[in-house]
Amino acid sequence: MQVALVTVGDELLAGDTVNTNAAWLGERLGERGASVERVVVVPDRVADIARVVNELRANYEAVVVTGGLGPTHDDMTMEGVAAAVGVPVEEHDDAVSWITDHTDYERADLVEGTTHLPKGSRMLPNERGVAPGCVIEGIYVLPGVPEEMKAMFESVAGEFSGEKRHAIVVEADEPESALVERFAELRDRFDVTVGSYPGDHVRVKLQSTDEDELERAAAWLRERVEGVQR
Repeated sequence: MQVALVTVGDELLAGDTVNTNAAWLGERLGERGASVERVVVVPDRVADIARVVNELRANYEAVVVTGGLGPTHDDMTMEGVAAAVGVPVEEHDDAVSWITDHTDYERADLVEGTTHLPKGSRMLPNERGVAPGCVIEGIYVLPGVPEEMKAMFESVAGEFSGEKRHAIVVEADEPESALVERFAELRDRFDVTVGSYPGDHVRVKLQSTDEDELERAAAWLRERVEGVQR
């Protein structure tokens, strides 16, 4: 299952907030066998959200959008998603019922817009907050607050699947440039993907759906690189 992530927020683009949601979702989706193919950050503007979501939903099986939920002036995500699929935003009966039954809020206490979702969407309750999320046409709309986002994602995690990819990290105490030819031979010999991440040393991440093949590839590489001394 190929998935795209869209994180919404001017604060992310300005660097005021670190985009931890994308990293967490990428890891969690990978654990389920889904493949995250794109991560896009967009500002709090309806037109930008609609354009990006519309483009991505045409190319991927699911789009997960986080951030910009609620009734405040910069919460534009629901309107953007609704525009992407060509429906209006309206009060959602399930959202009203859930908030009334499961929170301390009465309907009269809710700020206008809190329970407004794209028409025809499936409401996702917010177990850690108030503003609900939703699902519509393969687009999953989740809160931006990490605690709320994580809880809501877990409620739909079973809807994301794919062939499990196993991973092994091999550490090499050599320059990344010196490893290029060995990486090429590794790819020729084994059905694995190879990612290399330089730092104090090079972390080589091998991945495969075949666990035995992965073990053979890791053993082959360990024999041919200078290991890190601990």
